[in-house]
Amino acid sequence: MKTSVTVTLKKGVLDPQGKAIEGALHSLGFEGAENVNVGKLITLDLPDGTSQEQIKDMCEKLLSNPVIEDYEIKILN
Repeated sequence: MKTSVTVTLKKGVLDPQGKAIEGALHSLGFEGAENVNVGKLITLDLPDGTSQEQIKDMCEKLLSNPVIEDYEIKILN
Protein backbone atom coordinates (compact mmCIF):
# COMPACT_ATOMS: atom_id res chain seq x y z
CA MET A 1 0.00 0.00 0.00
CA LYS A 2 1.70 3.17 -1.24
CA THR A 3 1.25 6.03 1.22
CA SER A 4 2.49 9.61 1.35
CA VAL A 5 2.82 11.87 4.36
CA THR A 6 3.27 15.60 3.83
CA VAL A 7 4.75 17.39 6.83
CA THR A 8 4.59 21.19 7.13
CA LEU A 9 5.24 23.71 9.87
CA LYS A 10 2.18 24.89 11.79
CA LYS A 11 0.93 28.41 11.13
CA GLY A 12 2.87 30.90 13.22
CA VAL A 13 6.06 28.82 13.40
CA LEU A 14 9.05 30.63 11.90
CA ASP A 15 10.35 28.94 8.73
CA PRO A 16 13.95 30.18 8.25
CA GLN A 17 14.53 27.85 5.30
CA GLY A 18 11.43 29.21 3.56
CA LYS A 19 12.55 32.79 4.23
CA ALA A 20 16.00 32.05 2.79
CA ILE A 21 14.46 30.60 -0.38
CA GLU A 22 12.09 33.56 -0.65
CA GLY A 23 15.04 35.96 -0.39
CA ALA A 24 17.01 34.02 -2.99
CA LEU A 25 14.05 34.04 -5.38
CA HIS A 26 13.72 37.80 -4.97
CA SER A 27 17.43 38.28 -5.65
CA LEU A 28 16.99 36.26 -8.85
CA GLY A 29 14.22 38.60 -9.99
CA PHE A 30 11.19 36.56 -8.90
CA GLU A 31 9.66 39.38 -6.84
CA GLY A 32 6.19 37.81 -6.77
CA ALA A 33 7.27 34.83 -4.67
CA GLU A 34 5.82 35.33 -1.18
CA ASN A 35 5.13 33.22 1.91
CA VAL A 36 7.50 30.43 0.89
CA ASN A 37 7.23 27.39 3.16
CA VAL A 38 9.42 24.31 3.17
CA GLY A 39 8.11 20.91 4.23
CA LYS A 40 8.80 17.22 3.81
CA LEU A 41 7.19 14.60 1.60
CA ILE A 42 7.62 11.07 2.92
CA THR A 43 6.50 8.09 0.84
CA LEU A 44 6.09 4.65 2.34
CA ASP A 45 5.22 1.19 1.09
CA LEU A 46 3.15 -0.35 3.86
CA PRO A 47 1.49 -3.75 4.15
CA ASP A 48 -2.10 -3.90 2.90
CA GLY A 49 -4.46 -3.44 5.81
CA THR A 50 -2.27 -0.94 7.66
CA SER A 51 -4.82 1.24 9.44
CA GLN A 52 -5.06 5.00 9.31
CA GLU A 53 -4.54 4.94 13.08
CA GLN A 54 -1.22 3.07 12.69
CA ILE A 55 -0.02 5.59 10.11
CA LYS A 56 -1.09 8.45 12.38
CA ASP A 57 0.89 6.83 15.19
CA MET A 58 3.99 6.68 12.92
CA CYS A 59 3.57 10.38 12.15
CA GLU A 60 3.22 11.43 15.76
CA LYS A 61 6.07 9.26 17.05
CA LEU A 62 8.68 9.66 14.31
CA LEU A 63 7.74 11.29 11.01
CA SER A 64 6.75 14.70 12.41
CA ASN A 65 7.16 16.85 15.47
CA PRO A 66 3.53 17.37 16.54
CA VAL A 67 4.48 20.41 18.65
CA ILE A 68 5.50 22.50 15.62
CA GLU A 69 4.42 20.48 12.56
CA ASP A 70 1.19 19.37 10.91
CA TYR A 71 0.93 16.35 8.64
CA GLU A 72 -1.41 15.06 5.95
CA ILE A 73 -1.72 11.37 5.11
CA LYS A 74 -2.69 10.17 1.62
CA ILE A 75 -3.19 6.57 0.56
CA LEU A 76 -2.01 6.48 -3.06
CA ASN A 77 -3.32 3.03 -4.04
